[in-house]
Amino acid sequence: MNLKLTDKVVIITGGSKGIGAGCVKAFAAEGAIPVIVGRSPDVGQALIEQCGQGHVIEAELTSEQACRSAIEETLEKYGRIDGIIHNAGVNDGVSLSHSPEAFLASLQKNIFHVFALTHFALDALKQSKGFIINISSKVANTGQGSASGYAASKGAMNALTREWALDLAKFSIRVNCVVPAEVMTPMYENWLNTLEDPAGTKAQIESRIPFESRMTTSEEMANMVVFLASERSSHTTGQILYPDGGYVHLDRAYGAVEKE
Repeated sequence: MNLKLTDKVVIITGGSKGIGAGCVKAFAAEGAIPVIVGRSPDVGQALIEQCGQGHVIEAELTSEQACRSAIEETLEKYGRIDGIIHNAGVNDGVSLSHSPEAFLASLQKNIFHVFALTHFALDALKQSKGFIINISSKVANTGQGSASGYAASKGAMNALTREWALDLAKFSIRVNCVVPAEVMTPMYENWLNTLEDPAGTKAQIESRIPFESRMTTSEEMANMVVFLASERSSHTTGQILYPDGGYVHLDRAYGAVEKE
């Protein structure tokens, strides 16, 4: 299936690892030009070399100027921007017991750059009739505990998906959201390894995933993102999709009983 993404310039924040890296590979495989924006330029450059084309911009995305510069550098190099994948973020454990200052810092890390990058890229996206895809989190729906900053940020991403889809429809800019649940990324693996029984915890989590009792892969997440970016999804906007094996919306307790 030709997704008609050849030579499309796609900014992918946090594109060096995990779901972001999966997106970089998937877009490159379709002939698109991925632009990684984030804090791991060496890792990103190795990935771009593996993919055969693309660009890496080192940026601290809590900075307004860094967000502006990333857009300007992309336009200077390629002359266009066809889409943005908002993937960067960190589940930083900022809870209600933390200070208001810590909460604001969490929002700065997780949602500020989503607005800022889109704001500075807006004229280019209007010219290309481009797309925006937000990578949210199940935490926006389910909660987690001890994650007030992250949950608020990901809930905001879901809300902005609908707001921007409405606001930008007149410019033929599509805006959608993909929501990971249990995806084995380096960050997720690092969290597991802090626990007393990583393998046991992983098995317990997988037992609550209705479809095939396994985690979603980064490649499966990326495939959904690339499809939404493509002309094969040309009349889809304002949607929040859950490629999660049924984790969020199906009855996990019932599924566990059924497997016994």
